Amino acid sequence: MSDDESQESGGGFERDTDYIPDRITRGARRPDHGPADVPLWPVEPGRYRLVAARACPWASRAIVVRRLLGLEDVISLGLCGPTHDARSWTFDLDPDGVDPVLGIERLQQAYFARFPDYPKGITVPAVVDVPTGEVVTNDFPWITHDLFHEWRDYHRPDAPDLWPEELRPEMEEVMERIYTEVNNGVYRCGFAGSQEAYDAAYERLWTALDWLEERLSQRRYLMGDAITEADVRLFTTLVRFDAVYHGHFKCNRQKLTELPALWGYARDLFQTSGFGDTVDFDQIKTHYYVVHSGVNPTGIVPRGPEIGGWFTPPART
Repeated sequence: MSDDESQESGGGFERDTDYIPDRITRGARRPDHGPADVPLWPVEPGRYRLVAARACPWASRAIVVRRLLGLEDVISLGLCGPTHDARSWTFDLDPDGVDPVLGIERLQQAYFARFPDYPKGITVPAVVDVPTGEVVTNDFPWITHDLFHEWRDYHRPDAPDLWPEELRPEMEEVMERIYTEVNNGVYRCGFAGSQEAYDAAYERLWTALDWLEERLSQRRYLMGDAITEADVRLFTTLVRFDAVYHGHFKCNRQKLTELPALWGYARDLFQTSGFGDTVDFDQIKTHYYVVHSGVNPTGIVPRGPEIGGWFTPPART
């Protein structure tokens, strides 16, 4: 995602959530969940490329889920660098700044290949149709949902059940609160345009974090004894908390390391294959402190915090 798509209304932060709604489903079938009138594409191994950035929490969801489900050989991964300009994310991590599969320098080119006059922000994650070079979707919640539900024939044999049917109603409620109050809550603090908006955002965020601290003091994961999609969605915010949100976004009542249950939980996930091994703290800090010039006009990227604590045993059951 690009933070350029955010808006302020009355000093408060609002996120533009009007994404390309297309879905990739088995046989291009009409899915059981979600809007009924979206364009559909068929599941085909090797056809699509997931374009993401390790710097972006919304894109990191898709990177983690792809790894957890064992889809690395089924859906290729293109990685953009940690910074972008007003036009687009770019492939500056690749030789000559060109994605080796899509042959483009800017993700914008895939959007324009399908929508020549695409008027909105060029966001990650995005799924691109390799044969045509056209963007398929950038609707990040549905991307991870469909990686689980629609690509199940290609999951590794011991892939986790990220959407347990019996827990889904409660999980949907938990994920909605995490999205509005935590994932988006840190941005609401960071991009507040007035003291009043910031104070309200701060209270909302810490009310939710206190609720999560209590919840995770009584269970290993958000939904019980097994990892679900809800954990993926919370992790990508928690892993960025002390490095950027605490200071850069003024979410500074406490550090993550000062919240015993949340800190143990975050370390537990970080040390699980598919989570911490997809994180790049340098890219995360570079993105936030360089791209958000309105928040950090000097562009100085802090050297800390030390990350050694992420590797200490979480001591959780």
